[in-house]
Amino acid sequence: MSEFISGIQQVGIGVRDAGKAWSWYNRILGLNVPLFDDVAEAKLMTPHTNGIIRQRRAILALNMAGGGGAEIWQSKNPEPIAADFTPELGDYGIFSIKIKCLDIEKFAAKHQLKIETSPENKSHCWLQDPYGNQIQIIKDNSWFRPSDSLTGGIAGVIIGVSDIDKALKLYKNTLGISEVVYDKTGNFPDFATLGKENTSFRRVLLRKAMNNTGAFSRLLGNVEIELVQEINPASKPRKIFAGRSWGDLGYIHLCFDTLNMDGLKELCAKNGFPFTVDSSDTFDMGEAGGRFTYLEDPDGTLIEFVETHRVPIVKKIGWYLNLKKRKTQKPLPDWMVATMGWGKVKEKE
Repeated sequence: MSEFISGIQQVGIGVRDAGKAWSWYNRILGLNVPLFDDVAEAKLMTPHTNGIIRQRRAILALNMAGGGGAEIWQSKNPEPIAADFTPELGDYGIFSIKIKCLDIEKFAAKHQLKIETSPENKSHCWLQDPYGNQIQIIKDNSWFRPSDSLTGGIAGVIIGVSDIDKALKLYKNTLGISEVVYDKTGNFPDFATLGKENTSFRRVLLRKAMNNTGAFSRLLGNVEIELVQEINPASKPRKIFAGRSWGDLGYIHLCFDTLNMDGLKELCAKNGFPFTVDSSDTFDMGEAGGRFTYLEDPDGTLIEFVETHRVPIVKKIGWYLNLKKRKTQKPLPDWMVATMGWGKVKEKE
């Protein structure tokens, strides 16, 4: 299979106050590089906003130690809506992000968190942001540069699905996240912290190891997608974004850095996952630019793909990385990628 994605570029997180939320993600998780901070209208997203053009502020925050970023997203008009229930593990949609960590034990002690053990026999712990969003802190071996915090960026997500086999057709067979780390069914002790120790799940962890394909592949690192299906006949999982739309509160979308958008579009359509949004050519995202597209997984979870054309380095003097005419998919030199970190704003805890 041809390579279509190089890593997780970001996960969209809907909040009421983007500036305040970024301050927390900066202090606690080291997501301290605002690659862009942009106010605009999301005109192309009306297929997923009930026909309404949302006015929003978005901050794409990176941790240059490696991993994907958090796109902290504030709908300014209309006001964002919260779910009318507390999302639980097994509900359909993005339940948690996975943040890579250099030292789980030290991070857990610092934040008074319980260390759990996954079916892969790796340590992790659960953290909740101030807005009720779950965060899994995990071990990972793909790092871009030394970190000034214990954590890096986003390495993956946990997604609740109604049928794992149907979901695998997208995430494994279409997107190429093809290593099956485990496929287990039962009750899992590491779900006890989430109140789900006596609930039966099927749980599949997919991984795509970092490779040298894509301009930012060394920065983005490994990809982990964990699919969770509650299999208790009496359970009634709910869709996390039921009655709501893109831009409302919570985990809005999962975004992949994309290498060959036309090829990906053809494959997705062939496999039954047509794009629902396609910006076609370079779309101006304020201080950055690229082609972006969306599709829905079998349960309606929104997946975004971005083919990056322009990245800001020093905005005050108009210095950008222009990738649109680049002929190779080899990684950019590390020093060049590292220049994106020049805008770091470090907040102390």
